[in-house]
Amino acid sequence: MFTGIIEKMAEVIAIEKDHTNVHFTLKSALAQELKIDQSLAHNGVCLTVVKIDKDKSTYVVTAMQESLDRSNLAYWKVGDKINLERSMPVNGRFDGHLVQGHVDQTAVCSKIENLDGSWKYYFTYEDKKSNFTVEKGSICVNGVSLTVVDSQAGLFSVAIIPYTYHETNFHQIQKGSVINIEFDILGKYIIRLFEEYEKAK
Repeated sequence: MFTGIIEKMAEVIAIEKDHTNVHFTLKSALAQELKIDQSLAHNGVCLTVVKIDKDKSTYVVTAMQESLDRSNLAYWKVGDKINLERSMPVNGRFDGHLVQGHVDQTAVCSKIENLDGSWKYYFTYEDKKSNFTVEKGSICVNGVSLTVVDSQAGLFSVAIIPYTYHETNFHQIQKGSVINIEFDILGKYIIRLFEEYEKAK
């Protein structure tokens, strides 16, 4: 379980395809604190650490086809900056919202507004029955816990302050960029309950 509060960023330094899997080698100061088999959210995607080289501050994670299909992992390239978050400790503080690290789908940045000190990002996504946003509700974008500003079917916006812009990879998101989204788990369960209720009528 994660909270959507980014700890560090990593840089992709190597990508190796292995049958349907892809091995990503990343460089980050956080590598010194990692261990094999540890779960780590990368742009909101929960991936397992399979190799660590602490001397070089690098580590390796492997993505299977399901993860590649549902997220923007297939778009990663050497040099990209990736948002990192370790799973929440049992005695940790919830500063964001409940995030599973299970990306629901991708979205595309359709517009960026400069608000003279902050930014407003608009994202469009394939409007699926069980995936939705609500104004002032929570959304996870590339692993970052954010509050929805505007909400329409297949479109939402978020406001980004300078700290978030510089300390996460929002500064490299441009119009047309593909990002990962995980919808609020509470909303998904509520929708599922209503669907089951309607079926039982």
